[in-house]
Amino acid sequence: MIRRRLLTSAMGLGISLGLSVLPLAAAQAWEASVEGMKNHWERVVTEQPEGERGAGLKALAGQAERLVEAHPDAAVPLVWQGIIEASWARERGSLGALSSAKSARTALERAVEIDPRGHNGSAYVTLGALYDRVPGGLIGFGDSETAERMFQQALSIRPDGIDVNFYYAAFLKEEDRLDEAREHARRAVDGQVRPERKASDEALRGEARELLVSL
Repeated sequence: MIRRRLLTSAMGLGISLGLSVLPLAAAQAWEASVEGMKNHWERVVTEQPEGERGAGLKALAGQAERLVEAHPDAAVPLVWQGIIEASWARERGSLGALSSAKSARTALERAVEIDPRGHNGSAYVTLGALYDRVPGGLIGFGDSETAERMFQQALSIRPDGIDVNFYYAAFLKEEDRLDEAREHARRAVDGQVRPERKASDEALRGEARELLVSL
């Protein structure tokens, strides 16, 4: 009887441990996939000129979509789906761009629902850029007030970010708020590089320098 209880307890412990390991294993699976997508995206957007990134971004968009389908409740894959779709929208142009931009917005808004900090502000930066650049009215969803709100949210999370300060400076320039644009362009030039996004952050720092000169 005692032996039977011991065996039953051991089996229960084994099942419990097995169940606890499953979510961890799933998380590790998507983390590795996200890391691979991030590295590939960085190579595409920093090493290939605009106009030649389409094939790489299209392949990444498909990969991101499959990863989100497999892990629909994980915020980080959704953030990266949004970033990739937004990059592809910029590359595609015309009507195809709007389709990708809408996919990006949907993914990023879902990510923010799951993680209010939006993966350390990254979701808000990309949403701000989308609302800034996409046409408004009956065609698209562009809206300057929403864009500014997204940028401000990102700044509250990561005030020294190169990306948020650069895109916000570009937005402020378009709004003819030149003193504010200069300030945020300077912040972008002096901003903090993220170790996991070093190549793309340094590329944006270079663009920020050019923007500051133009201002």
